[in-house]
Formats: sequence, structure tokens, C-alpha cells
Amino acid sequence: MKCIVGLGNPGAKYTNTRHNIGFLAIDALAKEHGIKLTESKFKAVFGTGMIKGERVVLVKPLTYMNLSGEAVRPLLDFYKIAVEDVLVIYDDLDLPLEKMRLRSKGSAGGHNGVKSLIQHLGTQDIKRLKLGVGRPPAPIQVIDWVLMPFAKSEQTTLQHVLSDSVNIATDFIDTPFLALMNRYN
Repeated sequence: MKCIVGLGNPGAKYTNTRHNIGFLAIDALAKEHGIKLTESKFKAVFGTGMIKGERVVLVKPLTYMNLSGEAVRPLLDFYKIAVEDVLVIYDDLDLPLEKMRLRSKGSAGGHNGVKSLIQHLGTQDIKRLKLGVGRPPAPIQVIDWVLMPFAKSEQTTLQHVLSDSVNIATDFIDTPFLALMNRYN
């Protein structure tokens, strides 16, 4: 069984913000594969289904970004999913909106949601798909930038990014991660 986690913040005011691009990616993936995100426990909303013949759980933690590990750890324990079978999708300020990057491990890089995952999962060896949201233009502060909705002028690019993230997450199911990184990075 595989687990794909999108990081974000719960609540309507965060729905289309840059910080919630992980949630948007999970929603797009769920729609593509007909997986309903109707389960609600372990401080998360999630759904299970099949992708490429493999059972998969798609997860959106409801703990707020900085506490994401509190939702993911118990869910992995319940389903007996190993950390190596997890892909985490989240926003990255250091990549422009149209860019994505797969990583097999590493530090949190200043991302508090990833920091929480590393803390609760006990390892930095967490596969991740980082979706670029870019740095804010002056004088906008980072915290304000990530909590801003995407501009109308960014919607076409955002839809391409989400479509690409669906393809990458789908291929994660049956492709060795090194091959996945070589294909998409």
C-alpha cells in the first residue's frame, strides 16, 4: 500500500493559497482516480482507492501545516505503511510556480510541515514532490505570500502544475523513485 500526503492548512480561508498547493494536488489526484476523501480520523481527511492496481491512501492533514506529522504518523501506523511507501507533496518557495522537484530525502529546508513530518516519522528519508510557489515580490513578506491565493494570471500555470503533479504521483505508485526523479527532475 502507498500513501500520498498533500500538506496544507484546513479551512475555507486557506483553500486556494500557495501554502495549500499540496492539498490542491491531492484533490486533483483524487479526482483523476475517483478516490473520495471522505474518511476523517487521525487528525486528517483521507480516502483509499486503487491506482495502477495498487491500494493507495490519499491524505490531507487537518492539523495545520506546522503539525502535519501528528496526523501522518498514526495513519501510517494504522495502515501499516512504511515510510519508504510515502510521497509528500508541498509548496516550495525556492522554486518558481511552474517548477517541481522530486527528492528522496533531506532536511526540512525551512518548511515547518516537513519539519513536523521528519520529527514524527523519525527520519529525513521521506520522498517528496516539491511544487514551486516562488518567492514574494518586495515588499510582501513570506508569511503573507504563502497565505495569499494564487492570482488570476497564475491559474493556467497552476492547472498545468497540478496536472503534472497528478502524473508524477500516479507514476510514484509503480516506478522506482530514482527512475521517477530521472524522468521528472
